[in-house]
Amino acid sequence: MRMRKSARWTFILAIGCQLAGCYNEYGPVSRYSPPVAPYGVAVRLQTGDQLKIAVYGEESLSGLYEISPGGTISMPLIGTVIAAGFTKDELERNLTAAYADGKFLQDPKISVSVAGYRPFYIFGEVQTPGRYPYTTGLDVLTAVATAGGFTYRASKSTVLIRHAGENVWREYSMRTPLAVVPGDLIRIPERYF
Repeated sequence: MRMRKSARWTFILAIGCQLAGCYNEYGPVSRYSPPVAPYGVAVRLQTGDQLKIAVYGEESLSGLYEISPGGTISMPLIGTVIAAGFTKDELERNLTAAYADGKFLQDPKISVSVAGYRPFYIFGEVQTPGRYPYTTGLDVLTAVATAGGFTYRASKSTVLIRHAGENVWREYSMRTPLAVVPGDLIRIPERYF
């Protein structure tokens, strides 16, 4: 009898922690998440992003470059350049300065565009969980639609998101549009009632 009572309280405590949102089977959850800007989020470049770099008047320097696992790209003449963590505009300025400071080019004109972002991942209570390509302006509801929609057990009020480089899941309300950035892990939780 004593064993059964102890097991019951352990079960109740575990369910209480999950309902409170402090921990789930995927790890710690933060209920007090900072607000997410719906659109216009400055996307920072990360490993795996593919960049199209155009150096005007210098076709041999222009091309497609992928950000390495070390966060760098290797450019002709100037060598290895850190790209991860910068926006594309910041990278343009850094490349322009590197070519000008090294006296390789006079008044260089450089354009950086993203040819392909790293994918986002969605799982939990969606019809087809998995890896999907990122597109500009993506929000959580569009990501759910890309994955085939909600299952009948899905919570349509909250979503858990873990951004690249973070170890904590952040819980957000789905009442307002939530921007998805490349590399995000999105988990649609199961509703309890």
